[in-house]
Amino acid sequence: MEQLRFIFWELLKILGVAFTSLLAAKAVASRLARAKPWLYAVILALVGFGAWNLGYDIAAEVYYWASLSDAQNSRLSNAYLNSLQAVGLRPGVPRYWQALEAAKFSLGQFASVIDDLPAIQRLTGGDLDEVNSYRFAVCLFALGRYDEALSITERVISQNRFYMPPYILQGDVLTAQRKYGEAQQAFVAVLQILPTDQAAVEGLAHAYFLEGNRQQALKVLNETSKLPFSAKAQKRFEALKGLYGQ
Repeated sequence: MEQLRFIFWELLKILGVAFTSLLAAKAVASRLARAKPWLYAVILALVGFGAWNLGYDIAAEVYYWASLSDAQNSRLSNAYLNSLQAVGLRPGVPRYWQALEAAKFSLGQFASVIDDLPAIQRLTGGDLDEVNSYRFAVCLFALGRYDEALSITERVISQNRFYMPPYILQGDVLTAQRKYGEAQQAFVAVLQILPTDQAAVEGLAHAYFLEGNRQQALKVLNETSKLPFSAKAQKRFEALKGLYGQ
């Protein structure tokens, strides 16, 4: 749908440039005969400038869609380079920046993602969606900027209490800050809605373990046998039980 909208608006631009140039040429021919050579040159320059801008729009859009395709096929370096080209050609388009941040995030360039935050906030008026906000929070957590990460997770949770990733990240941040009781509450909040969320189970067990409560950590993991977790998840839980039970 986004591609169709882009094509529609680009066609309108092309038709607009063509229509304007025709009207201008007609006016020159009928009213200003003496100045025709100069005015034709001006018209030609304006038409060329319009075509040049259209070319940049199209090129940026091609780079953007190539970046999305690369990301879907795990060609992360290509996704980064293509999204960077799109931003370079049209730095005022928020979705090009979002593609660039997604590519940087996948490559673990967390500091660079945070460096771009002011530019994205200017373009969006500070109104970031929950997915992009969560991505910035993860980067802040990875950089050890815990209070800033918590500030974002709290805001996202207040906006959409059914979006689970910020709860888990909040639990991870609180665990890193050794606020184990608060971390456990964050993980439990997820499990009350999604009892089979593997990350929440592991986070809760880990918070209990670091708190020194091995028995409760093992109880959390043992309870998973009553729920339809995947074989891979159950294998992971068994490994953790072995670690926590030592």
